[in-house]
Amino acid sequence: MNVAILGAGGIGGTMAQTLIKMKTARCYAVGSRNKDKAAEFAKKYGCKKFYGSYEELVADKKVDLVYIATPHSEHYEHARLCIENGKPVLCEKAFTANAAQAEELIALAKEKNVLITEAMWTRYMPMLQTIKEVLNSGVIGVPTMLTANLGYVINGVSRLTDPALAGGALLDVGVYTINFASMIFGTEVKKLSSVCTYTKSGVDEQNSITMVFEDGKMAVLNSSMLSLSDRKGIIHGTKGFVVIENINNFASMTVYDSSYNKVEKYNRPKQISGYEYEVEACVRALQNGEIECPQMPHAETIRIMKLMDGLRYEWGIKYPFE
Repeated sequence: MNVAILGAGGIGGTMAQTLIKMKTARCYAVGSRNKDKAAEFAKKYGCKKFYGSYEELVADKKVDLVYIATPHSEHYEHARLCIENGKPVLCEKAFTANAAQAEELIALAKEKNVLITEAMWTRYMPMLQTIKEVLNSGVIGVPTMLTANLGYVINGVSRLTDPALAGGALLDVGVYTINFASMIFGTEVKKLSSVCTYTKSGVDEQNSITMVFEDGKMAVLNSSMLSLSDRKGIIHGTKGFVVIENINNFASMTVYDSSYNKVEKYNRPKQISGYEYEVEACVRALQNGEIECPQMPHAETIRIMKLMDGLRYEWGIKYPFE
């Protein structure tokens, strides 16, 4: 399968390095608004084609899937361009800047019968199934609460502090904590409360979110672009708890009993980068003639975008293009 990368930045480079080592897909083309940048990227990663515009990229008949690796604020426009040209889309998280954009894209994809899916990579990882199986085994009893932390020192990255680029900690790292809670505890959120602190430009720099689910379970989620966090996800149960190292790319899961003794440890299988799983999911979906991936259903993408819209409303954060 020929994959084209739309956006020649760092995250696009990680995808290109991953594709080089895959058997089911290859890094076929790259598109950038700067042709020299596209040429440099293509040379570095061995892309067969490079384009100085996104329009040229999506016009290439040999492109089977487009991976969108541009800032959040551009996802809607770029995904729309792909869909209108009949190109399947794997779009980086956060899927769009807001839920209205997400709903429009998904409606268009359905109308045109074109695959689109969000690249929330943790959803596609085999380690997620291991986590669910262990929890379902009853080894920690009934899970009742979880905590998740994700923070990096990334406040110096200009796109993250720029409201015009849909900056802020929520859409960049908070989206992972929310997805983690959703993968473990489900979608029935009864109550949501949150606080945040702000950058000088007016986007959130740190946030803390508490979710209460319909069945009484709770999730306490913290994300930051000011400080380095332990990235741990801890799921608390009636007979013990589990500690997951790195909710941003599940590294391991350690099970503890009611006496705080370590019972078992599960390590993630060997991987290229972790990006390969979302690409493989797209390959399967396209082979099956599907327009969404079961790992990240359209309804779930929209639900989480609505949830983040609600949080931003509560915090008084509105992007200038909204």
